[in-house]
Amino acid sequence: MGLSAIDQAKKLHAGEITSVELTQLSLDTIDKTDGDINAYISVTADLALHKAKEVDKRIQAGDIQSSLAGVPIGIKDNLCLKNTKTTCASKMLENFEAPYTATAVKHILDADLIPVGKCNLDEFAMGSSTEHSAFGATKNPNNIGYVPGGSSGGSAATVAARQVALSLGSDTGGSIRQPAAYCGVVGLKPTYGRISRYGLVAFASSLDQIGPFSHTVEDTAHLLTILSGHDTHDATSLQCDVPDFSQALVNDVKGVRIAVPEELFGDTIDDAVSDSVKQALDLYVSLGATYDVVSMESFKAALACYYIIAPAEASANLARFDGVRYTHRTQEADTLKEMIIKSRSEGFGDEVQRRILMGTFVLSSGYYDAYYGKALKARQVIKQDFDRVFNDYDVILSPTTPSPAFKFGAHTNNPLQMYLNDIATIPANMAGLPAMSIPCGFSEGLPIGMQFVGKVLDEAMLLRMGYTYQQHTSFHLQEGNS
Repeated sequence: MGLSAIDQAKKLHAGEITSVELTQLSLDTIDKTDGDINAYISVTADLALHKAKEVDKRIQAGDIQSSLAGVPIGIKDNLCLKNTKTTCASKMLENFEAPYTATAVKHILDADLIPVGKCNLDEFAMGSSTEHSAFGATKNPNNIGYVPGGSSGGSAATVAARQVALSLGSDTGGSIRQPAAYCGVVGLKPTYGRISRYGLVAFASSLDQIGPFSHTVEDTAHLLTILSGHDTHDATSLQCDVPDFSQALVNDVKGVRIAVPEELFGDTIDDAVSDSVKQALDLYVSLGATYDVVSMESFKAALACYYIIAPAEASANLARFDGVRYTHRTQEADTLKEMIIKSRSEGFGDEVQRRILMGTFVLSSGYYDAYYGKALKARQVIKQDFDRVFNDYDVILSPTTPSPAFKFGAHTNNPLQMYLNDIATIPANMAGLPAMSIPCGFSEGLPIGMQFVGKVLDEAMLLRMGYTYQQHTSFHLQEGNS
């Protein structure tokens, strides 16, 4: 499974290999390696092989549905796939089978990609390490003593382990980009509304966005084209044309103006991370781009702002999981009230309960204006800060995370330290902007990620920047210490 997705597809469409053979190879690789990594909550082998047989017939008849038809893909287990378990890595939903398919998943099925399984995550996508899963932690394939990041840790790990070349994740405050950085793969969070959220189990509805993982920016561009588009089922879905994002794959950054926020460098950033990103900047300059260090003061408030707004929205979204209908129900309760309280206490893990409590508190009488209202105002200031910078620059470049991946349990007793890992990724979610992480180095065998943030709907600039970088470096082809 060492080939990129587009190279796999070329062999498929040329008749050099069948989708059944490629899918079986993916399933065999998962079977052989996932005992150590735990990237998957469930493997959909029967569904995958049945779909692959259908796709092979279409390919043989010359009916190729997309540039990636026949290629296996992993799906984060907070995206619904009809008649398949969608657990959100929670005891609360451990037996829930989705009655419908998410629009993003429908798009990949219509494009004839092959879903091989549902990927592990932090419970209800709340976390930065994939330690908070009811089905066990996912390990970083570069070094299994370290976390893969989160919340989309399983989706990043399955690509890094080359079980599949593609996967889907979701990003609320960095949950695609941070694990992409930790695992050494490409992770893209598109513009808010670019990809339909219909069928994504909601964490924070004004922040959530679905996006792809891959090894190459080229694969990301092809998958983004498939995933994008307006959806009447999602009121926040944007009504805009979907470009062929592969047209953005241009090996040229001449004249590109790069902004580098000084707030995302300094004492809080690991030296190896800073050095790798600065070397990348030097490469861009040698290729004809320019950069300036800029101040984005609002970034200092972004983390606090996020951890008010996101838990507030989560407390409302997760209120529906009460044990009454399809979720976990306690066996020990005498009254309805007791049943709901015990079901939620048993069904939700510690991190989810912590965030529900935080969210309920900031929305409560007497505290709404003091916390939630101020956070909404701060969010507008963050958006204005981005607008100001984008008046003069084409793209913002920074480290994706302050450091490479950390060891399991390193932040168990200090959740705040865990939250600080999102300092560079959260601002793009607050402003609804597209952002992408690509690998740009290693530190003691652990990958380092570099982040690009673009203007609204300008994923093309991110792809251009990433593609050019990958034409001149080989970090995306390397693996760390496993």
